[in-house]
Amino acid sequence: MNSEPTFPGYGDHAPLEVGPGALGFATQSARGRSLRGALEAFSETAAAVGYCSHPVKLSGSSMTIDTTTGEVVGQYSSDDAPMGLLYRPCGNRREDVCPACSRVYARDTFAMIRSGLLGGKTVPETVADNPLVFATLTAPSFGHVHGIRAKNGHKAGGMCRPYDRNKVCEHGRSKSCMGAHTETDTAVGSPLCWDCYDWTSAVVWQWHAPELWRRFTIALRRALAGYLGLTDSELKRAASVQYAKVGEYQARGLIHFHALVRLDGPDGPGSPAPVDGVTLAELIGSAARGVRVDVPPVDGADVPRVLAFGSQLDARTVRIGLPDSPAEDARTSDTLVPEQVAGYLAKYATKSTDVDPASPRPHLARLTRECRRLADRAVTACRLPGWEPEEDEDGCVCGTCIESPYRLLAKWAHMLGFRGHFSTKSRRYSVTLGRLRQARARFARLQADAQRAGEPLDVTDLERRLLADDDETTLVVDGSWSYVGTGWPTNGEKELAEAAAARAREYARWKADQNRQGGRAGR
Repeated sequence: MNSEPTFPGYGDHAPLEVGPGALGFATQSARGRSLRGALEAFSETAAAVGYCSHPVKLSGSSMTIDTTTGEVVGQYSSDDAPMGLLYRPCGNRREDVCPACSRVYARDTFAMIRSGLLGGKTVPETVADNPLVFATLTAPSFGHVHGIRAKNGHKAGGMCRPYDRNKVCEHGRSKSCMGAHTETDTAVGSPLCWDCYDWTSAVVWQWHAPELWRRFTIALRRALAGYLGLTDSELKRAASVQYAKVGEYQARGLIHFHALVRLDGPDGPGSPAPVDGVTLAELIGSAARGVRVDVPPVDGADVPRVLAFGSQLDARTVRIGLPDSPAEDARTSDTLVPEQVAGYLAKYATKSTDVDPASPRPHLARLTRECRRLADRAVTACRLPGWEPEEDEDGCVCGTCIESPYRLLAKWAHMLGFRGHFSTKSRRYSVTLGRLRQARARFARLQADAQRAGEPLDVTDLERRLLADDDETTLVVDGSWSYVGTGWPTNGEKELAEAAAARAREYARWKADQNRQGGRAGR
């Protein structure tokens, strides 16, 4: 009798949870007496795109040519595809847009971060001995907001702002809130007084947040050089600062940065570092607190600003980097472990702004509108109050407003003004996301070659071959494709794809739980 545990979502007794659109798809196909054929075509296509919610549809053809012989070894046309078009994954990183593609993005991010922590995927395993710090850099306060407060050791349950109810702001609104908010409460992150909140400065800070991060990396290297008694140019002969960083939106709609900062020696990843993780954490804290960026006003009615990170800076040592250090022996059960942090960052990288057009949180919708309003102000900054434009006149009248750094704010309104990358790393931290995607494409090609030859896939030294700088294949693909559209033909097919993706995620979580339980049982 098989005693192996069985995934509870497997089998005829556990159908997919789908909405009415899927039933409509089945009914329409049945009326055409093609339900089985339609489902088979859909299943094959959906599996090929990883059950993407919004696949990209292409029309065209391609051929695969062996460059050594000139032989055409394969041809493909969208006319031969199960659904008459070539479907490709959308690749969106946001979980609320495409759960399936965001999961792939999170896996790639986890692999990228983990290789910089423990080695592998072109990174030497000796990096596991280097100092490592987990840092969080937040936005400053632009006014009091509602929040979730801890109580009795729990993350929630406490009163929001339990202050004297008689204290009011200049607009007559109370500065306290006695409510206990939950994550689903739309008030979380919203200002106590909307008139007191500095919406303009919040958007301007968000717009310049990438520059703040860049200045921080420069300040950290300078702080390290000063600690070692070196000049900035001499630092590369003693140490190298490497990092992986992701951005996450806070409930108030402002970005904050989570980063793993690793210190290497002068010979690259894995070489002995000159200082330990505790000292590195102190240097990160002092560098972040000293960063300042002077930014111009939006227009003549605005004021220049000096931007900085918020006071809630956190730099926690993940790894001391000195195996014989007393601090290494003093590590406790609540100390962060590298793979735990890699999981955190991969999860943060797929979060969205939570700006749902159907039911937006009011304060996030206000930030979106503020981005558009400031963009309008920036492109007409030369107009004086009371200016009446001519009938055919639109926008700037001086010809120089186009140089304003805020003129593109409306383009990034859906991201609440943040225009940076959500997942970045330094050059030598680890493998790149692009190389991981390239490795996945190479693996698919090797599989296809093996199937074409009727032979099993050669897994000898597979990782090195997949991640090599130079592609060892002699095959090239020449094709011509045109964009047709995005998304599944019907809502029913979209619902089926998302239901299958949800079941796949459930299975992955179940499998991970089984592996953890097996690991604990083996101890």
